[in-house]
Amino acid sequence: MEKCACKRPILDKLWELTVLNNRDYEAWEQRLEENQEPNPEKQKKESTWQKTVLLYLHDLVYLLPIAILVLALCFRIVMVSGTSMNSTLLDGDCLLLLSNTFYHDPQYGDIVVASKDSFDGGKSIIKRVIATEGQWVDIDFEAGVVFVSDDGMTTWRQLDEPYVNTPTNLKEGVQFPLYVEEGCLFVMGDNRNGSRDSRSPDIGLIDKREVMGKVIFLMIPGTNGTDGNGQPLEERDFGRIGVVD
Repeated sequence: MEKCACKRPILDKLWELTVLNNRDYEAWEQRLEENQEPNPEKQKKESTWQKTVLLYLHDLVYLLPIAILVLALCFRIVMVSGTSMNSTLLDGDCLLLLSNTFYHDPQYGDIVVASKDSFDGGKSIIKRVIATEGQWVDIDFEAGVVFVSDDGMTTWRQLDEPYVNTPTNLKEGVQFPLYVEEGCLFVMGDNRNGSRDSRSPDIGLIDKREVMGKVIFLMIPGTNGTDGNGQPLEERDFGRIGVVD
């Protein structure tokens, strides 16, 4: 009798474990079935997200070529080569232009990019507009100052030019006073003694049709060239990034 009494707790324990294992298995099966059942709300969210992505991609395919076309028509990107516009612009500056597609009426003070066949095989030049059609230009090379007349040389006004790097002392061959013909511009670099511009017979007056656009923004600053060892002459100053005037 004592043997039966000793075995019963063991049997009861085994039975209890068997029942618990069966319950765990049933619970696991139930969870598995629940996971396999479709969840309409979840499927709806996934479907909505996928449709949104597809719509954005569809719109992007159509809008990207249009955006590229608009940018190509409205803007150009040019790189400054040389120091004729120091210190407003430096050699190596990357600039954004408003294209001549929309820029038709250059004004005094505008910085423009032009291409003239008579100079350096049509290579682009970057200069500042000093006088426009119908005006007269005169330069006192000894004093280094520029004068402009709007009324046929009856009266002259001296230009206030805070942007110049040096006084205008360099003669390049053009005789002054000079009349700016219709549809033309008189341009000079801000580095007056280190610039070939409308003072030179090789360039002379710029036809408006030769203007590629107006400089409006400095995107990436240059280093003003390199020395004999290939080292930058100036540190790249990212504080210069911004609107150009």
